[in-house]
Amino acid sequence: MAVHKKEEFSIEEQELAALAKALAHPARIAILKELASRQSCVCGEIVEVLPLAQSTVSQHLKELLNAGLIQGTVEGVKSC
Repeated sequence: MAVHKKEEFSIEEQELAALAKALAHPARIAILKELASRQSCVCGEIVEVLPLAQSTVSQHLKELLNAGLIQGTVEGVKSC
């Protein structure tokens, strides 16, 4: 049985690891670059410029949001 020792590291180390994990996928880097070039964005607009399905983009946006790298709202069926 694996033993998780994450708690034995400082909060700062744990937060940095979570941030690094969120940035560890090339699709997330591409999404961040795309978002940086716009004032606002809808998930569907990102799908148009990346070779990913809408559901995949949504999952990556969720990971970036959870890591605190982006802010967003959901308005009906649109994620902004």
